[in-house]
Amino acid sequence: MASDTTPAVSRRSSDTTRSDLPAKVTAADVSTETVLVFGDSAPPVTVAAVIPGAPGAPGALRGPVWDIDVRSYETLARVEDYVRIFSGRAKDVFSTALQRQTRYGPMIRERLRRVGLPENLTYLALVESWFNPHAYSRAAAVGVWQFMAGTARGMGLRVDWWMDERRDPVRSTEAAARLLTGLRNQFGSLYLAAAAYNGGSGRVSRGLARYADSMDGVEGEDRFFALAEKSYLRPETRDYVPKIIAAALVGEQPGRYGVTVDSLAPYAYDSVRAPGGTPLAAVANAVGVASTEVAELNPALLRGMTPPKDWLWVRVPVGSGAGFAVRFDALEPAERLALTRLESRKGQSMASIGRKHDLTAKQLGWFNPKVAKLKSGALRAGQVILVPRHDVVMLARDVPNPSIEKYPARRRTSVVRHARTGSAKSRASKPGVKSGAKKPAAKSGAKKPAAKSGAAKKSGKAKTAAKKPAAGPAKR
Repeated sequence: MASDTTPAVSRRSSDTTRSDLPAKVTAADVSTETVLVFGDSAPPVTVAAVIPGAPGAPGALRGPVWDIDVRSYETLARVEDYVRIFSGRAKDVFSTALQRQTRYGPMIRERLRRVGLPENLTYLALVESWFNPHAYSRAAAVGVWQFMAGTARGMGLRVDWWMDERRDPVRSTEAAARLLTGLRNQFGSLYLAAAAYNGGSGRVSRGLARYADSMDGVEGEDRFFALAEKSYLRPETRDYVPKIIAAALVGEQPGRYGVTVDSLAPYAYDSVRAPGGTPLAAVANAVGVASTEVAELNPALLRGMTPPKDWLWVRVPVGSGAGFAVRFDALEPAERLALTRLESRKGQSMASIGRKHDLTAKQLGWFNPKVAKLKSGALRAGQVILVPRHDVVMLARDVPNPSIEKYPARRRTSVVRHARTGSAKSRASKPGVKSGAKKPAAKSGAKKPAAKSGAAKKSGKAKTAAKKPAAGPAKR
């Protein structure tokens, strides 16, 4: 590991002289060769994965093999419904998701296997996001595993203005594996853990407690389906596990369902250590690759640069990291600095400063999240304004504030006591309306509207969001 005073040396562990494989290939030999080919990010590979005919090798077993219980539930109506959707009207988007799985799947499966989780839980990520690192839900859940900001931070991910590790497929997978392990330990069931991942552990716990008597004697994964029958879980959560099972059925045997899958290069990289405030374009120049390649390998870096003041391991294409420190030091000093500083003057605005540097006010705002403005829209004088290089702006992402969290409005219940009868009646207040708020006084002489029949009266319920397509990924 490089010191904090020297730009990085490569973390790749394959900078040694390659030797020929012995006549008898061992698992250790295979792992060593994998690092040589795929860099320091490659997961361990078994002999069976690369030697035809070895036990467990592709083709050695007939038919698909799942490490989650698929067979017991494949004939359930909701599972069959989603199999038809994934192989029917949603076949194109499902095929795209399986294509992305060829890139991220090997890494995800290895991380799940490392903590003792079934590898087929990779289909939970498919249901969540179609394996899109930049998936963004209406609730502001982000990434392959659709973490909310607070949950992500609780699982050790960095989520701030400059960096959002929910978009990092490796870091978010490791966090999801930790969370799913804890949920499985809590509920003793993989499918209940998945339901809790989607709908919250509190709701699942309360449901199990409420229906404990009627579920007495139900064991294993059947417990999820028994709870789902009670209509206690939200519809999205009731359908969540059937979606995962259906995705595993189609995903492990796409040809059977007429789904074609084009392969992508596995997500592999070397790593170099760069100072805070370094443009990704400068890292790319130092390793001799296109800046877009470095940006694609580092989706968590939101502003086209490493966060100010923070040294960071930056991912680069396999084989390009050797000699990074020397080549980085050889760059012009201005090329190694993402931002320049200036002081705002009276009457200036973000737009006027941006025009002087061929930037829009919005682009300038990506690098100045805490700028203070007057009511007129002008900047307060004397503030430090950070102005980015153009190659930094080109790689910056136009994304919402990473700290945003959006939760569905919850209906509150107040008690209204009738003056004549003394009876109490529960009334739900609409979101955003204070319970017990007084109605405006009626105008003198105004006629009251005719009373509606009981069936025609308004329920007072808040309007609900439009339902999403059944085939879309689940959102939390």
